[in-house]
Amino acid sequence: MSRFFSPRFAALTPYTPGEQPRDKKYVKLNTNESPYDVPESVVRAAEAAARDFRLYPDPTCLALSKALGRAEGIDPDRVVWGNGSDELLNFAFMAYCDGNTPAVFPDITYGFYPVFAAVNRVPTRIIPLREDFSVDLATMMKTPGTVFLANPNAPTGIALSRDQVERLVQSDPDRMVVVDEAYVDFGAETSAPLTEKYKNLLVIRTFSKSRSMAGARIGYAIGDPELIQDLETLRYANNPYNLSRVAIAAGEAMLEEEKLMRERCAAVASTREETSRALADLGFVLTPSRSNFLFARHPALDGGKFYRDLKDRGILVRHFDLPRIKDYVRVTVGSPEDMETFVKSVRSILEDEK
Repeated sequence: MSRFFSPRFAALTPYTPGEQPRDKKYVKLNTNESPYDVPESVVRAAEAAARDFRLYPDPTCLALSKALGRAEGIDPDRVVWGNGSDELLNFAFMAYCDGNTPAVFPDITYGFYPVFAAVNRVPTRIIPLREDFSVDLATMMKTPGTVFLANPNAPTGIALSRDQVERLVQSDPDRMVVVDEAYVDFGAETSAPLTEKYKNLLVIRTFSKSRSMAGARIGYAIGDPELIQDLETLRYANNPYNLSRVAIAAGEAMLEEEKLMRERCAAVASTREETSRALADLGFVLTPSRSNFLFARHPALDGGKFYRDLKDRGILVRHFDLPRIKDYVRVTVGSPEDMETFVKSVRSILEDEK
């Protein structure tokens, strides 16, 4: 780091994204990307938009908001767009936390939350997950601060019901609750309808997983119009042109493919359950995932070594070297063929351990 770098960031530990090695071709099950490509209609829309690169994009993203309204019934004044959901999560930390209002989130959750807190110099209140990795809602309800919940949670894949989220939101109307629904389309229950009932709930979603558009960087937040205006103020203060013309056009086209998206999410969920059964038959312990990944450990395997053994066999998964979960790996649900290759390699590793 240079001598000009601000001392307030000297001790910052940045977020570590999933590795993207280029040394050889891998079965890539480490970053929760979709195994399905976008349809041709989305590619054509992106190509058409690229012809107007000389022009700035629409900062209001109005066409995208109208398309979302047709797809999900959300009014344009109840949505704000971000360069991926991460940008909007960062805005939520900026808007709803400060020296007097800490950020409250579980000890095992999306790794960007503590980074956002550190960057924005926000105090935190960390609530340990229960022994079974479920969220300790009772403790969260008693803890002052703005709550950030990934639902389903990452990396466990465990989901809260809408009723559980509503109880948390109801417990204190003066406390903000931010629900990060990056993985909700794979079998969990969205809390978006609650935003019409409660003014202290913000739901953040992404096109990266269920809509196969991780490379486009499109996220959106749903909430009361006053909350949306909060985030719009920060968006215009940072980068009003945060979505490119190509991203807006491609996103709009993808929102016209809702039926296909739902079918693909159902296919991923089916592959998830099939792989889960195969791993359970091999002696693995798994959390009840409602996401597009599995979180698993085997009593006979060290998590770090298991990750390395899979990588040696050309398969990438994610390993988190944290005390409570060091023996688990997170496995993205890929295509049926990818998962067959994965299970075959797992059997080989277990044979070698005998």
